[in-house]
Amino acid sequence: MRLLALPALSDNYIWALSGDDESALIVDPGDAAPVMAAAAHGLRPVGILLTHHHDDHIGGTTALRERWPEIPVFAPDDERILSATARVDEGVKLHVAGWTLDVLAVPGHTRSHIAYYLDRGAHGDERLLFSGDTLFSLGCGRLFEGTAAQMLVSLTRLAALPDETRVCCGHEYTLSNAAFASVVEPDNPALRRRIEQAQAMRNAGRPTVPSSLLDERATNPFLRTREAGVLRAITSRLGHPPEDEVQTFAELRRWKDGFRA
Repeated sequence: MRLLALPALSDNYIWALSGDDESALIVDPGDAAPVMAAAAHGLRPVGILLTHHHDDHIGGTTALRERWPEIPVFAPDDERILSATARVDEGVKLHVAGWTLDVLAVPGHTRSHIAYYLDRGAHGDERLLFSGDTLFSLGCGRLFEGTAAQMLVSLTRLAALPDETRVCCGHEYTLSNAAFASVVEPDNPALRRRIEQAQAMRNAGRPTVPSSLLDERATNPFLRTREAGVLRAITSRLGHPPEDEVQTFAELRRWKDGFRA
């Protein structure tokens, strides 16, 4: 199994998951050019997976289908995604090109956002989560269409996946998210180690993703809304203890929305 993070646009990643024969699943192609370039070096796209309707995740799909007209495009049940050839939703087991992926409904960033989870596929033994803009390295997506309660449920669900799951998110946001996470939990030693590792990766021109779900649970404030450090920070901002976990998450997200490093 080979997993490629293809840089696209300003800070997106298009994911390409391929087997020994170079046949590949392409996840969230916001731009066709990086996929075309990889194909020129032997990659053979055989399926496209879309997580949500935003153009920076689907914008290259039409051009890819013009190049490979038979390629299937799997997408959430959302009329705004015109390039879909098959609609998939919660509970579907998607079988394509030898891969089997579970489709998970994770609303919050958008109302119809889905994620794809590979649980030890036939081509390898890694667990992979293609989380789109729901779960980021050290962060989560903005609430454009969903509610804080919805996003909290979605993230809690993803956080329950196995420790070794590799989180393949849609953007290179680790260091900008790290600046916020450091303000929320300044005394988190695991977070400090992650920041050092991420900075070294970026200095070397490498992606900081995928991250492991074990590391996300230890360092991502949006997965740590029950932890004492996060609760102290939110209590300080509110001037009183939060009423419940939803209020904790909602205030954390509002804080991040206005945060400037």
